[in-house]
Amino acid sequence: MVTVSKKQDNKNRLLDIGVALLTEKGYHGTGIKEILDAANIPKGSFYNYFPSKEVYGAEVIRHYIAPFIRQIEDDLANHDGDALAALETYFQRLIDDLQENQYQGGCLLGNLLGEIGDTSDKCRSALAEAVNDYAVTLATGLALAQRQGALRRDLSSREMADLLVNAWQGALLRMKIEHSIQPLEQCVDSLLQGYFRSGN
Repeated sequence: MVTVSKKQDNKNRLLDIGVALLTEKGYHGTGIKEILDAANIPKGSFYNYFPSKEVYGAEVIRHYIAPFIRQIEDDLANHDGDALAALETYFQRLIDDLQENQYQGGCLLGNLLGEIGDTSDKCRSALAEAVNDYAVTLATGLALAQRQGALRRDLSSREMADLLVNAWQGALLRMKIEHSIQPLEQCVDSLLQGYFRSGN
């Protein structure tokens, strides 16, 4: 009998592999057998961990966004109190990673929004929750930068966060088409160092 800790380890491994495979191949392009083979978990065991592929997809989405949110929080907590610099550091790290990976993958959320955002209720809800949680976390940092006088006050931090998320997703698509980080750098610079800055 699989112990609770072993079962959780296997579940986490399935979620980690799901992030990689769904980012690379999409939801419909990734089969359950492929997931189990990659995780080295016996065939037929999938439903011991997830009641359906749709539920699995929703959990992969939540699993995917969690470390990004933690990273923003860590950068804000460990950047000598300069919230704007912390956000710039966070996005520059993403840009560097995407360039190192030769522009592959992009963002799982953006990929799945286009693929299954309007066909799977469970995944759509998970995507909406993930995008909202991400925007809320960015808004926390932007609000702190506003209080520090770095960013304009005539827009709410949530308005700026939503605009940043939307622009970043579009920049990721252009990055994949053009094989260039220029759209990403332009997005971050135009907003964090341009439109969002106090005095604009």
